[in-house]
Amino acid sequence: MTDLKLFRLDADGQDVELRGSTVALEVELQRRVEAGLEAMLGIRFLASEYPTGPWHRGRIDTLGLDENGSPVVIEYKKGSDSGALSQAVSYMSWLDSAHHEVEALVRKVLGAEAAESIDWRRPRMVCIAASFSHHDRVAVQRLPERIDLVRYRIFDGDLLSLLLVDSSPGSTNAASSRRRRERDTATISVPTAPVTSPPTGSGLVPGCLRDLYAELDDALTAWGEVEVAPLRHYIAYRRLVNVASVIFRPKHEAILVYLRLDPDTVTLEDGFTRDMRGIGHLGTGDLEVRLASAADLEKAAPLIRRAFEAA
Repeated sequence: MTDLKLFRLDADGQDVELRGSTVALEVELQRRVEAGLEAMLGIRFLASEYPTGPWHRGRIDTLGLDENGSPVVIEYKKGSDSGALSQAVSYMSWLDSAHHEVEALVRKVLGAEAAESIDWRRPRMVCIAASFSHHDRVAVQRLPERIDLVRYRIFDGDLLSLLLVDSSPGSTNAASSRRRRERDTATISVPTAPVTSPPTGSGLVPGCLRDLYAELDDALTAWGEVEVAPLRHYIAYRRLVNVASVIFRPKHEAILVYLRLDPDTVTLEDGFTRDMRGIGHLGTGDLEVRLASAADLEKAAPLIRRAFEAA
């Protein structure tokens, strides 16, 4: 679905459609999104109107770091795309050459721990506009970068909607591939196929948990468009934000799933679910679900459904 419709009950109990509109000034959209960046997109704010120097000749609308440690370039257009996609691609080229500069910025804004955990393998761009053309959506699927096309609307009552209309997981090493081509040097190759299915054969999934994980993957990808992103220490399942993070515990023959779900809305069960707020852990999500069998997965199915319905 690429057209979000909102309805309000009137005094007679009838549903009346709210008419969406666009902002008068692009900066209005930018400031609104930046104010709620982490809640809306799972991205930590780094800088606004960040200069890219004399060669790239531009300013990145919003520069951030997402919940998986990936640098993010965000570009806005109040109307149709009108170049937001091409601008973002250009700025991704700058990002590829500015690791030290970005790391220094992250260290200044978010601290040393965040700077040391930046994942340069999967930089990401987000284009937010009132609409995108068919050609934009085709281009997204052809480019090697991670790209999200997000459509916005403003509704009565100062409501803002963000709708993911297209997304590409990109290549896991798009940036390093560019550098290899530019330098024309031989290095150890890494598979560059887009991440569209779980890496059950890559070694990330322990053999003793492969069957259980295959069933879990089916459950996590049954909810429409879901990006499966294998990262250093976990596998993220995301839409605009991470909905679930999967971590393997082969010594205990268990899989830990961290869901983007409020633990206060769940009846916690010792050994099965746990409130992770205030407890450091790999991945993202406040509710931990421990799976050791198909029966556990069946019991977890309603929680998984709730997490994706709320995303």
